[in-house]
Amino acid sequence: MKTNNPSISRRNFISSSAAASSFFIIPSHLLGKNAPSNKLNIAGIGIGGMGGSNLRQCRDENIVALCDVDVNYAAQTIKRFPKARVYEDYRVMFDKEKDIDAVIIATPDHTHAVITMRAIQEGKHVFCQKPLTHTVHEARVITEAARKAGVQTQMGNQGHSSEHIRLLKEWLDAGAIGNVTQVYAWTDRPAGGNPWSDFAVKARSPETPPVPEGLNWDLWLGPVPYRPYHPDYHPTKWRAWLDFGTGALGDMGCHILDPAFYALELGSPESIQAASTHWEEDVASETFPRAAIVRYKFPARGDKPPVDLTWYDGRLLPPIPRELEKGRKIPDSGAFFIGDKGVIMHGSHGAGGMRLIPETQMKEYAPPPKTIPRVKGSHEDDWIRACKEGKDGTPASSNFNYGGPLTEMVLLGMIAIRMKNQILDFDAESGTFKNHEEANELLHIKYRKGWML
Repeated sequence: MKTNNPSISRRNFISSSAAASSFFIIPSHLLGKNAPSNKLNIAGIGIGGMGGSNLRQCRDENIVALCDVDVNYAAQTIKRFPKARVYEDYRVMFDKEKDIDAVIIATPDHTHAVITMRAIQEGKHVFCQKPLTHTVHEARVITEAARKAGVQTQMGNQGHSSEHIRLLKEWLDAGAIGNVTQVYAWTDRPAGGNPWSDFAVKARSPETPPVPEGLNWDLWLGPVPYRPYHPDYHPTKWRAWLDFGTGALGDMGCHILDPAFYALELGSPESIQAASTHWEEDVASETFPRAAIVRYKFPARGDKPPVDLTWYDGRLLPPIPRELEKGRKIPDSGAFFIGDKGVIMHGSHGAGGMRLIPETQMKEYAPPPKTIPRVKGSHEDDWIRACKEGKDGTPASSNFNYGGPLTEMVLLGMIAIRMKNQILDFDAESGTFKNHEEANELLHIKYRKGWML
């Protein structure tokens, strides 16, 4: 499958990604007729997990419609917003609800794109959980569709609205650790107590238990090939399965790799290679591994040198810099930035806990002036502000022009894991691998009959 459509080329997809998250938050009194005053009519799709949390952050707006394929899993959120009309099928909701202004989408990864595209086609502003899509092709198509529609968007990597991610970029731009040529990032997932860890080494069960009452299994599957219901998939274990999730890298990469992608303006990698714990073909064909190492190579960007970025998951850990004090613990998830003049360490979600190491260097460091505009309020607040300002307003911090390319970078690593230690050379302009047709087949999937992007 080729994705060399000029309308979703590198020029449209990548070039604005770094700048897209640095817009100024304009005071409302300067906005004139676009002043954010009226409440938004918001709908939630996929409300049993993170969607419920996202909606709570928007509770001061009008929550007018709720949609979930599992009424029991969504019961608490439905109870929290008793005035909202409840739906099972998002398509029926869009057909009937004509006053929706904006939509929050927090379904499993495999249905993000089809639901987001319908919302965009309806002219709705969209907040979609990370990763934005399930495939690389979807990331480009969704990003371009949102751009053309002029709707305001936000991907649910909340750390991108944080203070720390902006501090990191200011410090690096000011030369705090010199030229950064190496980044090591890691997470303890899926083995770190995640509920799907046991399923990362498991083949599909032959059992076909009955579908629980209140769950529409066909709608839950959406565009992916049909398979019988099993509790190994829903509600929380779907992340382990290739058809539904994106593994530990897709789950956490949009949080942990976000600071490097943003602060170093990485763009597209030129090559990716990965190794993992998968050896049995029957397991590898269905699930993500318990642990993996993914190596990205990024070319020089202007006056910034090439960067080698290495990702570790499943409790595999990176080399420990000599600068780290003996006995000092590193976070369960985080990253090291290795520069020619020093090292920065941070935790998960937008460079939380960021420090120069050793601590003596941190204490001696005089931070540069704050030059990057800050987000006021939560990640959801930033999106609501953008929605109220409209298409001529300031985009949200992780709008799809940024979130789409970040998602693509993460999903390319997911493909490398499946290709088992093979070097994949990536052409950013066409969005395809230059040296591997089998890997190109994984850039997208064939949707089930009745579903389309």
